[in-house]
Amino acid sequence: MLLLLLLHYTQSCVDMSVDQDLPVSSSPSPVSHAEPQNHVYRKVSIVEGPHGPHDRGYDNLAFESPARSRKVSANSDHAEMGPVRKKSILHKAGDFEYGSISGRSENGKHINGDLKYIKSQDTESMHSKTRSLEAELDDRSWWYTFCLKCRAADEGLPSWQPPMWPKVCPYPFCPTYRQFTRVIAIALIGILSWCILYSIVGDTAAPPNGKLFQLIVLSICAHFGGWLVTLTTLPALIGMLFTGIVFQNLQIVNIDHSFSEITKELRNVALVILLIRAGLDLDPHALRRLKYTVMKLGIVPWTVEAVIIAVLSVFLLGLPWDYAILLGAIAAAVSPAVVVPCLFRLRTRGYGVAKGIPTLIIAIAGIDDAISVAIFGIVKSIMFSNSSITSLIIQGPVSIVGGIGYGVLWGTICHYVPERNDPFMVPIRILLLLVGGMLAVFGSELIGYGGAGPLGCVTAAFVCLVVWTRQGWEIEDNPAATAFQIFWMIFEPILFGITGASVKLNELDGNVVSWCVGILVTAAVIRIFTTVLVGIGCKLNLKEKFFVAFSIMAKATVQAALGPVALGMVAIGTEEYGHAEKVLTTCVLAIILTAPTAAILMTLLGPRLLTKSKLPLIPEEWRRSHRPSIRDISIIDEEEERDMNIEESCDTVTTTKISSDSNKTDM
Repeated sequence: MLLLLLLHYTQSCVDMSVDQDLPVSSSPSPVSHAEPQNHVYRKVSIVEGPHGPHDRGYDNLAFESPARSRKVSANSDHAEMGPVRKKSILHKAGDFEYGSISGRSENGKHINGDLKYIKSQDTESMHSKTRSLEAELDDRSWWYTFCLKCRAADEGLPSWQPPMWPKVCPYPFCPTYRQFTRVIAIALIGILSWCILYSIVGDTAAPPNGKLFQLIVLSICAHFGGWLVTLTTLPALIGMLFTGIVFQNLQIVNIDHSFSEITKELRNVALVILLIRAGLDLDPHALRRLKYTVMKLGIVPWTVEAVIIAVLSVFLLGLPWDYAILLGAIAAAVSPAVVVPCLFRLRTRGYGVAKGIPTLIIAIAGIDDAISVAIFGIVKSIMFSNSSITSLIIQGPVSIVGGIGYGVLWGTICHYVPERNDPFMVPIRILLLLVGGMLAVFGSELIGYGGAGPLGCVTAAFVCLVVWTRQGWEIEDNPAATAFQIFWMIFEPILFGITGASVKLNELDGNVVSWCVGILVTAAVIRIFTTVLVGIGCKLNLKEKFFVAFSIMAKATVQAALGPVALGMVAIGTEEYGHAEKVLTTCVLAIILTAPTAAILMTLLGPRLLTKSKLPLIPEEWRRSHRPSIRDISIIDEEEERDMNIEESCDTVTTTKISSDSNKTDM
């Protein structure tokens, strides 16, 4: 009873302050509103007046009449006598029922003082509001929904815009003024850069057949194609790869063997950036905590898949053992650029974070990439070297020891140079890491130990990450990682566009394609079951083991970077050229088959196979910064962005309704 009185008094104060109706008593008998004998007027505010504590607020003249009557609801039986107190214009501004707050239902009956029921009514009202607004947005045209999904939220300060911009470019069909001017600025920079390049190199950059001009067009269109694919929540690299295939086979560009020297150097630069990012992504704390699990789930399934692909390639594709081992080392690598976006979306909803499954998969992908690149470099240096048998035998151990030694040495140099309080510390560290990685890759190729370069590049990045974190930089977000994120944004469309353009559909053999698909499917299935078996004793249940197995079958970045390398090192028309073409075809098919399949399986099966945390945990060794991942910069939480767009539309609709009700009340 005291609780009911407290609710009754609280609602009375709220109604007095906002000039709304007081709740009526639950008694069926009408309540008289006799004027007090001292003629003290009803106040509408509890603020103390100038004449002391008894003088609070202002007089409400609507209550001066002795014969007044208040109309409290549309269903009230009270007679309308004298001045009638009007409802506030905010009475129906939202879908919240004041009866649920004051303890009354829509028909004026009491809800027996059940606070839990009151709270549930309030929550259900909020959810119903969200559902109704989402339904209202879903009922709009597909073009409106598409434009709303394409519209990205602005960062930082609000966007300034000319007064006529909202009328000329309405929301959400047009970008904001900030986004428009950003595109214009980038376009001007690109056009002027091309003009400068054309003035220096001449016909090489001239349209339409200049080599540099075709590469620029291919890269820009690949970037746009990747952006379109991200609207379907698939990785951007799928769109970039298909853009290259379409442009090559429709003769929009003609990337032939005359581009081999340029594309080779571009792939090497992209490989350096990829390897440095892989080294910066190896979290030392996660590796220390999950070292046995990472080694078991990373090395054993990788070895099984590489061996199966190599053996089947020998008997089904007719490849020699050196090319087969080369193909196995490339095709067994996992692509973090595919798995990280899906893991981020699941992690934000709490799936798998309790057992650190996102961290585990990222660590496995980093280890697999490092192993694939190291084995590929060693095998390639042995295949294309003219050294003696003794040199070939010792080349593998020398490459491993030399690569690791170079990485540790360069990381130690970056620890002490420059001085940690130098105002130019950040750009100097970034440049040191970049030139050190390029020296490792290009220098190892020059001296004939190609396997040492990639391994030294990854090791140097990892050592730099360890020593820089001891000086105050965060593991999951540091300036060096952000810089190489920007570098990768530039070279990613170049790498995947060129890789796609290397595939000529009219020159493909149907039997070769069929055997390649069969080899990849067989190896992927065996790797999935191998991962499940090896996962015994890793504190994961059966569903979580299958999710990890589905995740680490994705392939993309390493295959795009290393697949065409052998093709550029052999002469056209030779038997080795045919073997290199089969290697490239298998790598491209691996990207096309596994990247979208893994992304779809992770998205659909993640909520069913992983356990959802009851509390919004922020897991350890995961990216807690504004930058979700350093392995794939196109990661966007589509659901969160859609919710933000829905909230903005809700605010607009609510404001419009309030203005309309206000105009009606004034009239």
